[in-house]
Amino acid sequence: MGHRLIGLASSGLHANGFSLVRQVLLERHRLRLEDEIPELGGPLGEELLKPTRIYVETVLNLLRDFPLSGICHVTGGGLTDNLPRILPKTCQAVVQRQSWPVPPIFHLLRNRGNIPEAEMLRTFNNGIGLVVVVAEEYVADVLLRLQGLNEQGYVIGEIVERKNNDPPLVYV
Repeated sequence: MGHRLIGLASSGLHANGFSLVRQVLLERHRLRLEDEIPELGGPLGEELLKPTRIYVETVLNLLRDFPLSGICHVTGGGLTDNLPRILPKTCQAVVQRQSWPVPPIFHLLRNRGNIPEAEMLRTFNNGIGLVVVVAEEYVADVLLRLQGLNEQGYVIGEIVERKNNDPPLVYV
């Protein structure tokens, strides 16, 4: 309790959810990889081939000076499945859904595929590739450090006490 969730921006899809991407964009909508997609500002293939961000140097830098209480790599399963894995049973993550910008590729997928928000949050990273959990007293300094490392960090939520049968994660 008294801890905040700081999300680090992803570079895009991070190689997760490509079966759904293929089904929605290539099969159902018959887009081609070379098609220019105005919402993406370039060809679809370039967006899909963006390299997965590697956060190891950033995390090592943070660990040198800050006691991180948790680190969550947002892979297949999105925040919905991955964040609860790092929490004790007595803790609940409260994620503020509107606290970070969602990159255009995710809007494109949701709109063209008519994908419900819950499925988007369980399948894709939606713009957050890594989450660090820090005590409230370190939040400002961690955000400043991230800025100095040219990382985009957002306070995306907090850790609260989990009561009885509450889910381990809620979106607000």
